Parts: sequence; C-alpha cells; structure tokens
Amino acid sequence: MDRRPGIQNEALDSRFRGNDEGGGNDKGLWYTSAVPPPSPTSSIRLAFLAILVLLCAPGQSASLPDSLRGTHESAVLVADDDGTPLLSLRPDQPLIPASTLKLLTALAALDKWGPEHRFQTDFFLTPNHRLVVRGHGDPFLISEEIDRIAGEIAKRLPKRVIEGIDLDASAFSVDIKVDGQSDSDNPYDAPPGAIAANFNTVFVGRTGGRIRSMEPQTPLTRVARRIAASLPDGSRARVNIPDSSAGALHFAEILRKKLQTRGVQVADDIRFRRVQGNARLLYRHDNSHALDAVIRAMLKYSTNFIANQLFLMLGADGGPASMSRSRAAMKRYVANRFGWRGFEIHEGAGLSRQNRLTARQLTQLLEQFRPWANLLPEKIANIPGKTGTLTGVSCYAGYLGKTADAATVVLLLNDPAVATPAMRLRLLKGLRRALPTYRTARRSSDTAISP
Repeated sequence: MDRRPGIQNEALDSRFRGNDEGGGNDKGLWYTSAVPPPSPTSSIRLAFLAILVLLCAPGQSASLPDSLRGTHESAVLVADDDGTPLLSLRPDQPLIPASTLKLLTALAALDKWGPEHRFQTDFFLTPNHRLVVRGHGDPFLISEEIDRIAGEIAKRLPKRVIEGIDLDASAFSVDIKVDGQSDSDNPYDAPPGAIAANFNTVFVGRTGGRIRSMEPQTPLTRVARRIAASLPDGSRARVNIPDSSAGALHFAEILRKKLQTRGVQVADDIRFRRVQGNARLLYRHDNSHALDAVIRAMLKYSTNFIANQLFLMLGADGGPASMSRSRAAMKRYVANRFGWRGFEIHEGAGLSRQNRLTARQLTQLLEQFRPWANLLPEKIANIPGKTGTLTGVSCYAGYLGKTADAATVVLLLNDPAVATPAMRLRLLKGLRRALPTYRTARRSSDTAISP
C-alpha cells in the first residue's frame, strides 16, 4: 500500500482535540456523554455475540441475540478481498452510518482533485491599497499557514501600508445549516465557511480576568476575546466560533497581526466586500498540506468541519456552495461511481440522522478506497478503519488487516441496546480472529455464513 507522510506537528495535533470521537457520539473531548454504562443484561448480550462470532463454524447457522435479530436495526458484513461476502447479516438494510460516511466524502474528494491537490486562497490589492481576501473554503488554514501567507504578502507589497482588509466570502452561501449540527460551542459543531482559521475554533484561557490565547502561534483576536469572556475564571477551552462571518473576521484579525509583526502597517478596518474589477491579484496561496494529508487528519480525528468543507466544495461548481447543491452533486457522484439506490446523504460528516447507507454499499466503498487505505487511522491494532458514533449508534468500516488482500468489515449497529464501543470492539476482534475460518468456509462451499 502507498505510504505518505502524515501530519506530525504537536501544536497542530492539539488543535484537533475536541473534534475526535468521544463519549456517546462523534462529539469530541469536550462532550460529556449522557448514555449510561452497559447494564448487566446488555453485557451478557455483548459477551454472547462475541462468543457466537468466534464459534460459528463453516456451514453452520446460528441465531443472533434478540437485541440484534429482532430489531432489524443492525447489520454486519465481512467480505473477502474480491468483494465476496464471508459473513453477512442484513447487508442491504439502510441504516445510519454516522462518521463512516466521511469515507465517502474522502473518496469523492480524491476522485475530483487527486491526492496532491492543494486548496487555494486569493489575495488582491485595490488601487487605494486595501487587501482583499477571497476564500474558496480551504479547510486547513491554520495559524502556521496564515504566517506563510503574511510573509508572502509582505514581500509583494509595493509599499508596506495596507489601508484595510476586505473579505470576499461569496464562494459559500450565507448561513449554511448542517443537518445534525447543534448550536453548541463545542468544536465538533464549528460552522463551515469560505474563509476560516484553525477549523473555526479558538483555544483561549481566562485567569484573574485576563484573557489570553493558549497557542503561541495564534494571536489573540477580538473574536476570541468575545468568546473567552464567557469562560469561568481559571479555565481554558477550545470552542467553536459561532458563525461563518465571525470565522472570517477571526482569520482577518490573525492575518492583520501577523502582517504587523513583519513591519506592515495595517489599518484596523475590516469589511465584507467582494473583489472589484479594479483589484489586482497580489498572491495566490497554495496550502502547504496536500489533500491526502488533509483527509488523513479528517479521518484520524473525525473532524466534522473538514468533512463538510470538502462536501460543500464538491458541489460548488457553477455557483456558491450550499448544502442543497452539494447533496445533488454527491447524488450524481454516487450514481456514476457505484450505481447505488436507496441511500440518503444529507451532509458530508455523518452528523445527520437522516443519512442512510447499507453495509453492502459501505463494503463497495471500501473496495474502491483500497489505494487510500493508508490514510485510515488504526485505533484497533491491525484493523484500520473509520469509526462512527452517535447516541444509540455505533459503526465501523475498515479492513481486517493491513495487507493488500485484507478482508473488509462493516458494522452498522443502530440499536441502542447493542450500539456500544465495547460491542463494536469485541465484534471486530472476534471477526479478525475468525477470519481464517470464514475464508476456509468460502473455499469449501463459496457460501457466506449467515449468523
């Protein structure tokens, strides 16, 4: 399998905290789950199912616990490297995929742009020396990237004075609403936007009434101050920026301060205004992180912001990005790439409970994702894949091994009685151990085991 460098930056790594899975859903480290621990009864069911997976011998049929067999809200599919099913339970039942949907968003992005693609942001200069930022939705404009931008702009200015900053965010529709996203201040609910810094989040602290940025590479902005003012004294937190307009202002304020450190005088005048015909392109920034690195980070940390930025840009051809435009674009992509029917895709991160995919569809997706399997995290040893977790939903889509001929595995557990991380873990470990048995059964009978 192809091996590409990942993102190995401790400061950057910390910026994703609060985006990865935790608690009872893909809600991150700031989320406190309201889901109670498994009851003794559900623990017995869990243990029974794990044992069943291990003991199901070739040619035998077995019954799943009523908690799975009776609800019709869970599916399991293990398939060989050629797509032939080895173990199958309701493979064609449409179910909530949660964050395993990010695999589809990732594949669509790789198909459209290629792994070496770098997202761009344009910077114009007007005759009266205002700097105009035209964003296109780059999901990876972190502080270090803005530092590079400031250096390039400073080198290109005819004089070291900027009379203000204009923001052209017209590449995205105004006030985009993501189904399944709440109005919380947690990073997993960060809003999308055409211009955004640090995944539309801020990391701030408040001590003795003093507010400060908790990242040395990120100057404190007015947007961050307003957000931090509501923090309890003596605390620090990474929280999202409430809307896309505030996110664009935050970007401009960071850029202004970084330009000032390079000796550029920048007037404190930031406005929303489209690029005018008399403005000239001063600098076009190609992000230093290629698409494969962006996707690796998105999958590792289950970053909803990156996923929906990609989803929106996938549908932005011919007009400003919107959820309706991107849903239509994804529907066309899926029809052309896979020929699927009976699916529902309402956004790109897996937040929506209206999303529906089948285990067979996810298996077909994994077959096409094999060239990019190295981008998947390996939270379970030797089972690289993508988890998916919402309250009452626990999913997994990945590979039972890291070789080119690894079998695929899909779990869609939509019944709260069994949709627990512990159930998911035991199932995956049991399936991995039982894989040689399933492959032997296939060679002898060419029939999938139906539990």
